[in-house]
Amino acid sequence: MEVRLQGWVRNKRSGKGIHFIILRDGTGEIQCVAAKADVPESDFSAADALTLESSVVIDGVVKADPRSPSGFEIGVTRVQPVQIAQDYPISKKEHGVDFLMENRHLWIRSARQVAVLQVRDEVIKATRDHFYEKGFICADSPIFTPNACEGTTTLFDVDYFGEKVYLAQSGQLYNEATAMALGKVYSFGPTFRAEKSKTRRHLMEFWMFEAEAAFCDFEENMRIQEEYIEYLVARVLDKCAEQMKALERDTSKLSNVKAPFHRIAYDECVKTLKDKGFEFEWGGDFGSPEETAIAESFDGPVFVTRFPTTIKPFYMKRDPARPDVVLGSDLLAPEGYGEIIGGGQREESIDELLSRIEHEGLNKSDFAWYLDLRRYGGVPHSGFGLGLERTVGWICGLSHIRETIPFPRMLYHKYP
Repeated sequence: MEVRLQGWVRNKRSGKGIHFIILRDGTGEIQCVAAKADVPESDFSAADALTLESSVVIDGVVKADPRSPSGFEIGVTRVQPVQIAQDYPISKKEHGVDFLMENRHLWIRSARQVAVLQVRDEVIKATRDHFYEKGFICADSPIFTPNACEGTTTLFDVDYFGEKVYLAQSGQLYNEATAMALGKVYSFGPTFRAEKSKTRRHLMEFWMFEAEAAFCDFEENMRIQEEYIEYLVARVLDKCAEQMKALERDTSKLSNVKAPFHRIAYDECVKTLKDKGFEFEWGGDFGSPEETAIAESFDGPVFVTRFPTTIKPFYMKRDPARPDVVLGSDLLAPEGYGEIIGGGQREESIDELLSRIEHEGLNKSDFAWYLDLRRYGGVPHSGFGLGLERTVGWICGLSHIRETIPFPRMLYHKYP
């Protein structure tokens, strides 16, 4: 079978009268063999001139070859260079992280980064497929917002024609509005946190999948989450076996991700941390070390439930049996990856919500529309948000979140 391939040179080695060209085109890689006896002299010379990451069009014949990773190779008949790359900066030698980040636009061409981004794509597709089948409707939320959803200390200010607005920390408040219209909804898009955190788990700009459902309580909300994560992991294992292999991921640990997940109350977590030697008091929020210590006692994702009211946002519903804690949960991934989902039941009482807004010192007028959701047909409702990059990092077994998004925005890095 004759084919035409258009792509870039991943690697090339040459012998007497022959060139072996590894060509990549975004869908995969294949070896192309240009023998001097099989191509015009000018084309053989063109193949000789090809360098790492040169772009080229190759015509040839598909041949079976059991030695090839794909089982095939291309017997080249024509070579047409498009552009000869000179002194490609990323070589096979070890490069420092700063160098790779400065050259992120080129680093994403590497086989490892391609595999990560392909897994990311599959996670997104699987998410949309799963929630479509579950009857959720996509209703995306705005990026410019006058409201602080997750606290006022991590907001990016933006001038909006003379008025101050913020880059969205979350689409949740708007999802609550669309859920009152459509029943079950989700949004998916970029969110922003001006956190001065320089850890392997933090980005300033990251993508969130956020779901919200009317007439849904705290327990049902967790069931929705664990069904979703089980499906997501199984889908990636099924569709991305080659990528997992390229990343050298131990998939046996992912194969054990089955619902239902373990549940552990915040109170019990505090006791566990103290038993492990942490100086941690009730009412504190968990950092990465605490999350890792809690999760290591379990062989899969674990829900931490009923956090103190004082460390959770104003919209979280308090436990009627115990008002000092909320009907909220964080889902911690195993293997030290920490929180990948935060969620819970929302406060449906307008009086309780007003009290919380005043207690937090928020401007009531900014939330007039949000209060209308309780004033006109308010119902019990719940939802959650999944951080795409943390989830991809966990599934791929990556050591740093910067590899999970094409162009990461970090505390001291915004180029390219």
